[in-house]
Amino acid sequence: MPGVDLLRARYIQKTFVRHTHEHFVIAAIADGVEIFHHGSGDQYAGAGALALVNPDTPHTGRAGVPEGWRYGAVYPSPEVVGAIAAETTTLRGTPGFVTPVLDDPYTVRLVHQVLRATDEGNALAADTLLKVAVTRLLRLNGGLLARREVRTAGARTAARARALLEERMAAPPTLEQLAAELGTSPFALLRAFRDTYGMPPHTWLTDARVRRARRLLDAGTAPSQAALEVGFTDQPHLNRHFSRMIGVPPGAYQRERRNAAREVRGAVRSGRKNVQDAPPGLVLPSGGWQQNRQLSCNPGAPGRANPTAPSCGTPSGSVSPSDSPGSPSE
Repeated sequence: MPGVDLLRARYIQKTFVRHTHEHFVIAAIADGVEIFHHGSGDQYAGAGALALVNPDTPHTGRAGVPEGWRYGAVYPSPEVVGAIAAETTTLRGTPGFVTPVLDDPYTVRLVHQVLRATDEGNALAADTLLKVAVTRLLRLNGGLLARREVRTAGARTAARARALLEERMAAPPTLEQLAAELGTSPFALLRAFRDTYGMPPHTWLTDARVRRARRLLDAGTAPSQAALEVGFTDQPHLNRHFSRMIGVPPGAYQRERRNAAREVRGAVRSGRKNVQDAPPGLVLPSGGWQQNRQLSCNPGAPGRANPTAPSCGTPSGSVSPSDSPGSPSE
């Protein structure tokens, strides 16, 4: 599934710090409750609901009940969502989700069906079900994303500060040095940056470093080298921030990327039915990670038995794309 990341996980004591994603987040809650700060307040997503986050939108994440929460999530790129919107909806422009929580058990089942189809190597079904799910979400909760206009002096200063931090990520200036270079005061820069990007400069810089480190890991760079290239002091420094934003350590993340790519290549070589030629962009976290009592769920993965893991089966019920009320053919 080019342009789409996948995750199946259960979190109990995990807390995600404020961060952003380059892709959309479509998280289908199966059990428990997730709380995530989004916009001006906390949002609550329980079983049968979806947590929806647009690209580049700051948000957090934590458990809302003692038993935590379990979910399956798909992360389609803006290009994937834009193509689906252009083909199956009347939205013209940059599509996105209007509200961050949608109570829709039907689409929750669709998302889990996407994950199940991918587990089974059925790329045709996975791609079809994803299009049905995204189409339904855009019809129920879709709108056009407002473009971030850089009109005020403060917004222009914030944009220049962001560009400088991006350019000097490995050796960034201090807040005082950055403000002086931009001809403003540290407090004015801090306020303008937070108003424009939803987080202070140092938080944005950590988020940007993790994003760049992830791209380096995808390209095969070792975690220790990636840490230094993006400006972290060492690999443990990267591990801490990567886990707090992505949900898994960078080494485990990279291994799963490689495993998924290897499985796709093997399936293509063996001519397995319904497996399409796809680039190594698929992520299916399935190992027995237990850092922070995090439990990823893929009980069918060979050699990865985890007797302490919760039951992680896809919610019962078969979904036929042709019978879906949210199908593109509607």
